[in-house]
Amino acid sequence: MTLPALESLIRTRAAHTPRLVVALAGAPGAGKSTLAEALATRLGPLAAVMPMDGYHLDNAVLDARGLRARKGAPETFDVAGFTRDLARLRARTEPEVLVPVFDRAADLSRAAARAIGADVPVILAEGNYLLLDELPWSALAGLFDLTVFLDVPEPVLESRLVQRWLDHGLPPDLARNRAMGNDIPNARRVVRGSRAADMVLRL
Repeated sequence: MTLPALESLIRTRAAHTPRLVVALAGAPGAGKSTLAEALATRLGPLAAVMPMDGYHLDNAVLDARGLRARKGAPETFDVAGFTRDLARLRARTEPEVLVPVFDRAADLSRAAARAIGADVPVILAEGNYLLLDELPWSALAGLFDLTVFLDVPEPVLESRLVQRWLDHGLPPDLARNRAMGNDIPNARRVVRGSRAADMVLRL
């Protein structure tokens, strides 16, 4: 499926429901955020993006739990908070829902950084683990109306993830170690452990 075809499908489905919740899932480096923003731009006022990355546990919490080196793994997110806010958005009973957004430069989540009003008919939820078939992530299944998985070959993911760390100022050896030591294992967990999506997008 192409981006224009996905946009058309979302528009069609949104016309027949008060609020359409779309899950955009895929491995780290697959391009979920880019896809979500592209769709949001094309859909205009019809859509708002809810990023899973905003629910990263704070570094102090990760340090206390011995999980700092695993940041980005499924167990390093506030799944309950994400589920709660997604359910609030789906219910559409509040004038707006304030959601957190992850600040990559500062390496932390900004609380209440994005307001999503009740008048927005399409929610584009994006994140690595939205389709992960493991508790507590699997409990999200009933909150999505449409699920999309981004399929990207592992060598491409590897290249993108190494470049991400290079862009953060790490030297080449450390950038590769970070990508291969944590990001790629997480990517494999997503690819192998996610439920089948309604559609697959290959960009």
